[in-house]
Amino acid sequence: THPDFGRCVAVVEDEYLFRLNTFSSIYALAMQAIKTGISLESIIADDRSPDRMVYDPIYTGTSDWNLLPAFDHPEEPARCLVIGTGLTHKASVDNRQAMHEEAGHTEITDSMRIFQMGLEGGKPESGKIGVQPEWFYKGHGNMVKAHGEALVVPPFADDGGEEPEIAGVYIVGPDGQPYRIGLVMANEFSDHVMEKKNYLYLAPSKLRTCAIGPELVVGASFDEVDGTVSIHRNGEVTWSKAVKTGELNMSHSVSNLEYHHFKYPEHRSPGDAHIYFFGADAFSFGDGFTLEDGDEMVVAWEGFGRSLRNPISIDRSEEKYISVKTI
Repeated sequence: THPDFGRCVAVVEDEYLFRLNTFSSIYALAMQAIKTGISLESIIADDRSPDRMVYDPIYTGTSDWNLLPAFDHPEEPARCLVIGTGLTHKASVDNRQAMHEEAGHTEITDSMRIFQMGLEGGKPESGKIGVQPEWFYKGHGNMVKAHGEALVVPPFADDGGEEPEIAGVYIVGPDGQPYRIGLVMANEFSDHVMEKKNYLYLAPSKLRTCAIGPELVVGASFDEVDGTVSIHRNGEVTWSKAVKTGELNMSHSVSNLEYHHFKYPEHRSPGDAHIYFFGADAFSFGDGFTLEDGDEMVVAWEGFGRSLRNPISIDRSEEKYISVKTI
């Protein structure tokens, strides 16, 4: 978005961005594809402007142009449902299992059981229904931040930490048919200390800001994806780890995750947008690393564009009581 020109959609090509002439949002672009039956790739190719902008200053935040989240509902953020699935990757299950064991529970936990259920039934044959995965609500569109924006630890939180993931972005057509637009790099920022207190606190621990972008990839392969996640402090890398995702590294197929989300009629309301986090492989909290105010979280997945970088902002003000008034 630009203070004078407003928002736009641009195609990434090496170090340049090429603006689209007609569309100011991915949402509008996807709706046009649904309406006309023309593929996204074809619409983009026909609407692409020859005028180019240099990507670097926009990416680094030194331009008048500011990056938005790679997908949103441009008019009604509350109509963008942000959700996710955990326990889809072995490393995340090990981290959850370790939380239980530190609390004094050494037997096989519900977390390990649900992961095993996914291994046994999470990848059914095409058109068949597999086992139900874990699922959580993360918020609506206002929770989603862009590359470069701070992810906030609010006063009522216990902690905040990165979760490097890939997310699917979706739109529901006029007839209630859900469509996957593409995949995005994502940081499903969560409160792991709160979750560790009691696994039933998983739900509120997920109600935190998150980030996607800076690019949305259309038609990307999601078989096996290599990546890295790192924490930068005062310009130095203080923690880093190689991570993997993709269906070959997951206990569920994407189609099975999608079915169990969109099987609910309420999740197929025409015009709604959805952002679905597919789960994390590893994250710094699992290695005992604690983020500090101002640390930069960097998520990078091969084949998904430039890395997603977000600072963490810890709000240390006193938690304020919110009262409810009677009408």
